[in-house]
Amino acid sequence: MSTEADPARTPLPPVVPPRPSARPWAPRTAAGAPPIPTGPPPASRAPAPRTPLPPPVPPGPGASAAASGASGARPGADAADAPAAGGDGEGRRGRGPVRTAAAVLCLVLGFGLLGGAAAGTWLVDGSDAGPGAGFARARSLWHEIPVDTLFPRTIEGGGAGPGGADRHWIRVGVAPDDDCTGAFDPALAAVLAPAGCARLLRATYVDETSSSVTTVGMLFTEADERAMRALRERFDRDGLHRRTDLMPRPYAVRGTAAARFGDAQRASWTVRLLTDVPVVVYAVSGFADGRTVSGPQAADEAVVEGQTAAPAQAGLGHDARGIADRVERGLRRTAAEEAEQDR
Repeated sequence: MSTEADPARTPLPPVVPPRPSARPWAPRTAAGAPPIPTGPPPASRAPAPRTPLPPPVPPGPGASAAASGASGARPGADAADAPAAGGDGEGRRGRGPVRTAAAVLCLVLGFGLLGGAAAGTWLVDGSDAGPGAGFARARSLWHEIPVDTLFPRTIEGGGAGPGGADRHWIRVGVAPDDDCTGAFDPALAAVLAPAGCARLLRATYVDETSSSVTTVGMLFTEADERAMRALRERFDRDGLHRRTDLMPRPYAVRGTAAARFGDAQRASWTVRLLTDVPVVVYAVSGFADGRTVSGPQAADEAVVEGQTAAPAQAGLGHDARGIADRVERGLRRTAAEEAEQDR
């Protein structure tokens, strides 16, 4: 083993780094953009005022038409009618029925409000609109309506006779309008007194064979609706229409088949108290030959089948009822027509 010392080592030269073949990488920036600062941030500065954007230029006619054609929308169509972007139009179709229903509802409500306003005006301003006004208006018909309307020259009574036979009555005279003085027996005059007497009209008819005579009358009262209803209820309740002492008096016409028609010849009668007009309609019948009747019979009894009394056998109850029916209907019809014209 050698004991000689190692020769001294020569120090190595410093390592020189190799030269790069390319420039070092740096992050890219947009063209013209300022370089990214590497130093500390500058002091804050107030932001520069913004420059307002110029107003948009409206597209020309060609562009509008092209846009409309491209989107498929109708010219002038509302935005709500067009389907949403990317949709299939279900929203638009769903809104259609709702809009229609709303429009119909508004129309109905509008007509209802107009109708209600018109009705209110009619009720408030119409002087002859109420039933009371029409009732009072009918009181003056006796001097406004021609006598031939109130008492026709002839009256046809189809099926009005016994067994449904036809009757035909001819007017032979009309009494001057009266104030009811002496027109009724005292008992009947007392019963009718609460209604008052505005005017009394009477006419007498004979049948086509001149064998029976009938006087029909219309008493225009001074009573109101309530009083007429009360009087009618009394007649019905107490059976006053069947009492022989409450028969109306006839009107005899000289020179005719009814010349001998007096109180003793009364055979059948009817009295009707109307409540829609202030009128009492009555009729009384008898024999044209002047014979006296010992047992008069109310018309509603004489027309019953199987009756054997003289008035029933002669059909005098049918005469009284048939003529009164037709005169009453004519009066009601005339009153209704007059009330309609006044509205």
